[in-house]
Amino acid sequence: MGFFDRIFNTNTPEYDQPNIKFGRYSDAYKSAEQYAHWESSLKLFDQKEYATAYDHFFQYLYNEDEENVSWNREGDILYFKILQGSKLITGEIDEKAIRVKTKVAQVKAPGVGFMRRLVEKNYDLKYSRFAIDESSHIVLVFNSFLIDGSPYKLYYALKELSTQADKIDDLLLDEFDVLKEVDSECKTEIDDQQKEVKYNFIIRQIEEVLTYLEKDNIILNEYPGGVAYLLLDLCYKLDCLTRPEGFMMESLERIHRFYFAKNTKKTVQRNVALIKEFRKLAQRSKEEYFKEMYDVSATFGITTSVEQAKVVAFIEGEIHNMDWYHENGHDEIALAVPGYIIGYCMFNYAVPKPVRDLFILYYQIIESEYFTALGFTAKYVDEGKLQKRSIKQAIEIITKRHRQDFPNLDPNTRNLDFGSKQSFAKSYLLMIHQLNLYSTIS
Repeated sequence: MGFFDRIFNTNTPEYDQPNIKFGRYSDAYKSAEQYAHWESSLKLFDQKEYATAYDHFFQYLYNEDEENVSWNREGDILYFKILQGSKLITGEIDEKAIRVKTKVAQVKAPGVGFMRRLVEKNYDLKYSRFAIDESSHIVLVFNSFLIDGSPYKLYYALKELSTQADKIDDLLLDEFDVLKEVDSECKTEIDDQQKEVKYNFIIRQIEEVLTYLEKDNIILNEYPGGVAYLLLDLCYKLDCLTRPEGFMMESLERIHRFYFAKNTKKTVQRNVALIKEFRKLAQRSKEEYFKEMYDVSATFGITTSVEQAKVVAFIEGEIHNMDWYHENGHDEIALAVPGYIIGYCMFNYAVPKPVRDLFILYYQIIESEYFTALGFTAKYVDEGKLQKRSIKQAIEIITKRHRQDFPNLDPNTRNLDFGSKQSFAKSYLLMIHQLNLYSTIS
């Protein structure tokens, strides 16, 4: 079942939507039952009932939608497998120790470059370490005595090992020809039509922003803050809507890190660097992009779980920055401000589930042509006009879906302004700003 299937929760043909994922995976959205398994795991480990404790631990990690974890016991040994992106993590727990590893790549020939990279990475790791196994595979491994392997330690060790391996494999393969891909069966290929739509969207979005900036040097030099909104909105939008892997994912993360790095560079200088990064992405071949487009399952997220108050504060601090640009005819920049707010939150945070759904709905409205090209049939824009009734219905469906866990959830759609995309975007974010997300799940 796809994301929008779950939002609309209906079997009518109108909402028979493609099974396409958007946004970064987060393991923050767990059920009350999963949290109960976690508490049981901690309690049983303290009581030295290790076998049962780890069974509850893996129940906590298991996500039915992702089918991300499997485990079985053979005699005194517990074997387990975890999926994280393009990586398969395997491990075993016996009466004395925990041993975990994942293959990153196969070494076809010795090379100083990749070895040096791995040694440098080892200094940054807290729990795991890179090594070369007897079959000439680069592996990331974690070992611990059972008595020291509490659920807390095991969780963070598995998270470090899984996310680091998943991130570095494509980068190493892209840079070093002496390495060969492994565990390709963890990837689920997507059809070429979807790849084509995503590729065209990436290139078109980049070219539209760069063309807009190149044709007006006044904007580039006089309004560096506005330019930054455009570039960061572009970065986060591409990350959320295309879910890139490999080179592009690292490029977008590098754009984010560079802009927010604590240094003496001025906004204009930061913008120039970001533009260079986007030009590199625009120059990549279709084949390079297609190679990095695939679906995967995940167990650990890299975003930080936040409460609604964090989202509210971020909206308050940024939303009114769009007013001057809108009033003075810079509509592209005005629309980039709410796009930046939503994109930044989706890139960095695991926001409350109703807010996440509303953020994705925002993208489906503003980027309606892209979603239509992907096969989504819900009509939120028709001949350039926002469809008030359809949008309000979608908000109500999201509300009903989450009301059991958020009984006070009641978005005020009466103040939504459908006069323009800019006016709608501001009023939509203010609606999210006013949500009461008291949750019954503690």
